[in-house]
Amino acid sequence: MKLPSLFRRTPFRLTLLFLALFVTTASAVLAYVYLASASEARARAEAGVKSEVEALTAVYRTRGLDALNQALVDRTLRGGSYLYLLMDKDRKTITGNISTSPLDPGEVVQGGRWESFRLTDTDDEGRVRRRQAIGVEMPLSGGEQLFVGEDIGDIEAYLARLTQALWGAMIMVLVLGVGGGLWVSRGVERAMGGLNRVVGAVQEGDLKARVPDRHSGDELDELGQGLNGMLDRLEASMASIRHAGDAIAHDLRSPLTRMRAKMEAALIDAEAGRTSGVDALGVALDETDALLKTFNTVLAIARLQAGGAPDPRLFDAADLAVDMAELYEPAGEDKGLEFSAEIEKGLMIEGNQPFLAQALANVIDNAIKYTPEGGAVMFRARRRSSGEIEFSVTDNGPGVPDEDRDRVLQRFVRLDNSRTEPGSGLGLSLVTAVAEAHGGRVQLDEGPGVYDGRGPGLRVALVLPPANAAMDNSAGGSADA
Repeated sequence: MKLPSLFRRTPFRLTLLFLALFVTTASAVLAYVYLASASEARARAEAGVKSEVEALTAVYRTRGLDALNQALVDRTLRGGSYLYLLMDKDRKTITGNISTSPLDPGEVVQGGRWESFRLTDTDDEGRVRRRQAIGVEMPLSGGEQLFVGEDIGDIEAYLARLTQALWGAMIMVLVLGVGGGLWVSRGVERAMGGLNRVVGAVQEGDLKARVPDRHSGDELDELGQGLNGMLDRLEASMASIRHAGDAIAHDLRSPLTRMRAKMEAALIDAEAGRTSGVDALGVALDETDALLKTFNTVLAIARLQAGGAPDPRLFDAADLAVDMAELYEPAGEDKGLEFSAEIEKGLMIEGNQPFLAQALANVIDNAIKYTPEGGAVMFRARRRSSGEIEFSVTDNGPGVPDEDRDRVLQRFVRLDNSRTEPGSGLGLSLVTAVAEAHGGRVQLDEGPGVYDGRGPGLRVALVLPPANAAMDNSAGGSADA
């Protein structure tokens, strides 16, 4: 038979486990308390009986049997918990507050015989009771037998009441513990039910479902917040995938249509003898290469976002910056731009050098592409005061409006002033993916401003954590320029 879900919850099981441990521990403590108390009571009783025996035997030795008899009569009349019995050589009673010795006749033992026994008497209501007692039978020098004992029934009754109270407290704790476990388990079941409902809704395709915040600050709230964050990322990723698919279809429609038109025109020209098939195939190959480049860039971005930077290695970013400056300086000069570089030494980082090289190439290429002839491009590589490594490219081209700077980092986004330039709108999105895969970020700021009819320009900074902090997504730092 399957138990209700409430009893199968982990909190309820843990409650039962802790209760079982408590009962075991409490039982052990109770047993120890009982045994220790009983042992202490017996030891005190034995000490009292020994004291009485020593006093009475001293009376017998110094003053004789009659004095001992009188001492016993006096003690009996005073009352108390002590039991006295004086017997002659034939074990007949001489005096005492009990009629017969509770000990069976036996051989005479020097120092007396100690025994625990049950004392039978009646209470005020006439009920027969058997009470615990302890005593010693001591032989006297004249052959008489002296018995001295103590009734410890009151102590035994106290221990019984104590044990009963402890067992009652344990039962109360068990009841309260089980009730508390059920209450906690029900609360957890409600909270987990909310989580399960959200998971079920997401499985059904509802990416808008979210876990409500209970404002308790416990681990279930943290789990709910983490699940909501994950769903936010998932929803954003799905929206990005849909947007990317739409953008790919939109951006590839024109080149595919153009390719088909050119191939159709080339076929007509080839049939009419006005051109050769080789030229037509060359045009088709150029268009195909552009399409493949777009697809490869999209795949590279997806790879970085899914698994981070592959094969990270420690290297000096200054060497990479020098290579990029040497590679793009001729391209800047060919366009009539002033291309300069400022590179610090000893910029150790951990990452994938080919991906970082591609990201820097995209940033520098964009600066050269969109800066008009006669403009300037500055490439820097330095260590920030926070310890982060920064690559920055500053130009005095038309720049990017402040409201569009976040948008241009997304895939397939091209501003109006760039529609006439070749490209797919994937350059800066690849740079962003590379930065995030290395635990860094991309910052876009205004360039040097408007001067002599040019500007305001754009400053693109790729900020990465230094070695030993690389691949840590929590890396931050000051945004000093």
